This record gives sequence, C-alpha cells and structure tokens, in this order.
Amino acid sequence: METFSYQIEMGEDECRLDKWLSNSLLNLSRSYIQKCIKEGLVFVNGKPVKANYQLRVEDEIVFQIPEAVEPVIEAENIPLSILYEDEDVLVVDKPKGMVVHPAPGHYTGTLVNAVLYHCKGQLSGINGVLRPGIVHRIDRDTTGSLIVCKTDHAHRAIAAQLKEHSLNRSYRAIVHGVLKEDEGTVNASIGRDEKDRKRMAVNEKNGKEAITHYRVLSRFQEYTYIECRLETGRTHQIRVHMTSIGHPLLGDEVYGARKTAFHLEGQTLHAYLLGFIHPTSGEYVEVTAPLPAYFSNILDRL
Repeated sequence: METFSYQIEMGEDECRLDKWLSNSLLNLSRSYIQKCIKEGLVFVNGKPVKANYQLRVEDEIVFQIPEAVEPVIEAENIPLSILYEDEDVLVVDKPKGMVVHPAPGHYTGTLVNAVLYHCKGQLSGINGVLRPGIVHRIDRDTTGSLIVCKTDHAHRAIAAQLKEHSLNRSYRAIVHGVLKEDEGTVNASIGRDEKDRKRMAVNEKNGKEAITHYRVLSRFQEYTYIECRLETGRTHQIRVHMTSIGHPLLGDEVYGARKTAFHLEGQTLHAYLLGFIHPTSGEYVEVTAPLPAYFSNILDRL
C-alpha cells in the first residue's frame, strides 16, 4: 500500500477533499477517490473524513492508496463500425462517448472490450493487457478513425510511423469565431497546465513540440468549419492549439465555453482521415470516416 501525504499551503484554493485529490492525482478518477475515502483510507489531520470535507490552510492529508490489482478485461459484443480490416490491422470509426482503453472507472464498454470480441483476442500485446492493439488514442468525445494492431509486427511498424510523424491524420472541427486567414499553422509546445494539472496548455518551458496545420472549409456568422492536420500527436493538441489562438472548439467544456446553443456532449472534433504505410505490404493505405450525424446536423443548422 502506497502512502501519499500533502499539506495545504497558503494561496491554494479551498475546496472539497475529493475534488482536490482528483486534481492532484491525475491517474485516479474522482469516483475511485470517493470510494477510498468511504473505505477509510484518507485522513485529514489524522482523522478519517467525508468526501465533501472542505480543506483549509495547513490541513495535512494522508492517502493510503491500495496496491493496484490488474483487472481482467473481458471481451464484449459491442457493435463496431469497421472502416478497414486485414490480418495485420483494423481501422474503426469510434463513436462519441466511447473510451478507447480501460482505466479506473472504465473497465467495460471501451473500444478495447469491443475489439477483443471482434478479433477473438488476436491483438498485439506490446502495450500490455489494458491496451491490447492500441497504438494511439482519441478522446472519449472525439469521433472517427482509429487504428488497432493485431500483431506485434504491425504495432511496431505503426508506432514507428507515429514517432517519425509520417502517419497522415486529418480532423474536422467547428470552432468559435470566424477565422480571417484561409489557412495557418500553430507551432506551440504543449504540456500540463501549471494552474490546473488536469488540463493541457501551451507550455514553451516544459512542454513538448506540437504542430497543427488548419484550413478553413466554411465560414458562418459566429463559427468556422475547419480541417486540422497533425504533425505531432500531443494530448488534446487540436483543442489546446485552437483555444490558444482564440478559437476554441464548439462544445469543448474544458477549453472553451461551457454552454452552447447546440446541447452538445463534448467537443465537435472528428478524426476524418487516417493514412499509413501498411506494415506488411508496404503500400499506402488511406481511410476516411464519414461525419457523424450530430456533426452534420450542426453544419446544416449553421
């Protein structure tokens, strides 16, 4: 059992214990933290407290984190929209709301659960039992094309293309505001937001290189429909980059406006095109994922 301890210092915002812990411990979900608090594994000033305890300056927190038990990930008969498949790779059109791989709080209903069933367990094992076949990921509320590798040979080949930025990835997005230029490039390093560790931000001091090219497809009165092409693949890259130039994605509650007129669940971002060199044949393969209905409906309304 690992013990985590921390003392609240001057200048830190007072907030609920479970919220503060979830912001500080990025690898643990808030629901898991609440479960640990309920089980008496979290102490403030030497006493067990409730999840809604309001932290104060000089409070001392001790969190006895239980040893991780590697869960058994079950294959689940979840329908998949398949864009391309052969003996080496599978390209799927991930729907909105689906988590890519299992993590605390999400051990069922993920893309991994679905592909385990579809591929009858024949997936690369390089990334371990929680991420079989997974080379890259897209956010839960981002839709579109994602490649899954069935063999370790394919996994290494696709991972190499990712590393050298030769994988062709094009996204479609709707952003707030009207972009003046027809196209442009955002070249700004991305790292953890120093004020909120759950968010990413442009961070030239401690971030990693990130390059996004964008092109205007249509302009509307208050929004712009754009194509984004990635040279790099940092966490939340398009969302952070477009926010950094004053054009956050429509529906993005983390980096943009919390309320919109469209009653969305998450950002309007779609992985439209995926191109790669096939790991066995050496030929270039390009796959496109059609815009989801919710996205097309918004464009029609605009």
